[in-house]
Amino acid sequence: MRINKVEICGVNTSGLKTLNEAEKRELLKKAAAGDQDARCELVMGNLRLVLSVIGRFNPKRESIDDLFQVGCIGLIKAIDNFNLDLDVRFSTYAVPMIIGEIRRYQRDNNAVRVSRGTRDLAYRALQAKEEISGREQREATVAEIASLLGVSERAVSNALEAIVEPISLFDSVYGEGEDKVYVIDKLADEDESDEAWVENISLKEAMKRLSEREMGIIERRFYKGRTQMEIAAEIGISQAQVSRLEKGAIDKLRKFMS
Repeated sequence: MRINKVEICGVNTSGLKTLNEAEKRELLKKAAAGDQDARCELVMGNLRLVLSVIGRFNPKRESIDDLFQVGCIGLIKAIDNFNLDLDVRFSTYAVPMIIGEIRRYQRDNNAVRVSRGTRDLAYRALQAKEEISGREQREATVAEIASLLGVSERAVSNALEAIVEPISLFDSVYGEGEDKVYVIDKLADEDESDEAWVENISLKEAMKRLSEREMGIIERRFYKGRTQMEIAAEIGISQAQVSRLEKGAIDKLRKFMS
């Protein structure tokens, strides 16, 4: 959904001024020193950034006006907490803050919640699974768990899925040492959904902070599926150097995405 116009308190945001990076940094210095006018100008001058983020959230689930206002809260937090000593573009820091604030709002106000009954069933299913596995010395099946609890297999599956915790893109799936395979390695490059777009905003912003060589290694490793040995042969350095550069690049991505 394209958002060409949003009015907040009678202000048409399509006509707002867009600040360049030098103007932002100057206003950030003044705001950090307590200048409230500069702080207000920063907010107004970065509303397009908020619009660019909320424009890809599903408007059927939340009001665009609500998301805009929540996004503005994230923007204000970014302004108040930005560290001018770091060599980081303001937008690189602000986008994850805006996304985080919107996600927190969605989590706290989501109409679809995991009911207490579903959570209780999930925990009873986990206990049953341990009991069966201990008795049979093998992994318990969903059918066995459902039979022991006297519920349907679908109910058990849904309950267990409801309490699954999210994982990081940089969690190791398998492998050791230099050839670990991460979650990001296994992601399919399917048609990009709205949620996938939002997930990738902070990653794309963080990628801009990498050196040309680091970005090349990350692209070959995680997007083209090359091994470290293959990358080393392609760019003419040792596999150990590829490993160090890859680790350094991932550390930078974690830092800028946190």
